[in-house]
Parts: sequence; structure tokens; C-alpha cells
Amino acid sequence: MKIDYATHWKDLPPGGIIDEGGTSADYETGGWRSQKPIWDAEKCISCFRCWISCPDSAIKVEDGKVVGIDYRYCKGCGICAHVCPEKVHAIDMAPE
Repeated sequence: MKIDYATHWKDLPPGGIIDEGGTSADYETGGWRSQKPIWDAEKCISCFRCWISCPDSAIKVEDGKVVGIDYRYCKGCGICAHVCPEKVHAIDMAPE
């Protein structure tokens, strides 16, 4: 919804109402990250800890294996790198 700032406040829709579903795919939110997870396919054991923990569903999975990170939606929080098993260490954070 486009807001005209000259609109009177009484004409605005009430807050918290989602008037259209399924719009999150329209908003690529990875542009504001300051750190970027670097995934190493050679080390990855596809334990899915990163996939389960990612708040942005940015971990890509195909045919039962982790296949990468969707940087269009990754915000660089580092949770994936934190939950990756220490012995594996398949995800490192790097400056954007």
C-alpha cells in the first residue's frame, strides 16, 4: 500500500492488519547485511542445523542436501555459522 503523506490519519488502515498474504517473497532483505556467511560445500555434512535455525529461510536445500545460501534474503545474523558443528565449520562469517 502506497501512503500519501497528505492523507488524514483517519483515512489510514489500522496497524497490524495484513491485507494481502504471501508478500514476503517480494521483499529481498539481504541488502542491509554487514557480514556475509561463506558456505564451504566441501566441509558441509548437511546436518541441517543452519537450515532449521535460519530466521530468514535463506539456506537452500535440494534433494536432501544443503546446496548454498540465498543472499537475496540473508541478513547476515550469523546464526548459521554459530550452529554449524565445530568439527565441521562449514560456514564462516566474513565482512560484506
